[in-house]
Amino acid sequence: MKVYEPIDPHCEIVTIRTVNAPRANAYKAWSDPNHLKIWWGPAGFTNTFHEFEFKEGGKWNFVMHGPEKGNYVNSCEFTDLEYPSLIAWKRYSQPLFRVIVTFEELGPGQTRIISRQIFETEKECNKIRPFVEDKNEENMDRLEKELAGMDAV
Repeated sequence: MKVYEPIDPHCEIVTIRTVNAPRANAYKAWSDPNHLKIWWGPAGFTNTFHEFEFKEGGKWNFVMHGPEKGNYVNSCEFTDLEYPSLIAWKRYSQPLFRVIVTFEELGPGQTRIISRQIFETEKECNKIRPFVEDKNEENMDRLEKELAGMDAV
C-alpha cells in the first residue's frame, strides 16, 4: 500500500471511525456507487451521480442535494486505488482538496477507516474546518448504517 505521510496537520481534516464490518465490505461501501450514493454526505443529504469510473484517472461527478436547500456540484478524479486498503481522489470543484481514505483490518469483522482531507494551505483548510468536522461524523454515521445492511463480500 502506498504510504501518505501527513503534509501539515494544519492543512488536514482527519476523520477516524472503527466500524463493525469486514474490510472488504467497508471498501465496497466506498467503491460501489449503489452503496456510496445512499450514505455519502451529511445527515439529510441525497446524491445524484452523473459519472462514477472507479479506476485510477476515473471521474466521479455528482451533485449533493441539501435537505432544505442547495445543490452542491462535485467534480473529482480518482488518483490511487488499492483494494482493499486505499481510495484516494482529487476534487476539481471548490473547495479544492485531496482525499485519502485507508482501511485497516483490526480483526474479524472490524475495520478502522481513516479519511484525510488535505488542503494546499492552512487558510483553505480553516475556511471549512469549523463545520466539516461534525458533518464528516454524520457521514460516517450514515456509512455505519449502510454497512449494517450489507451482505458479507
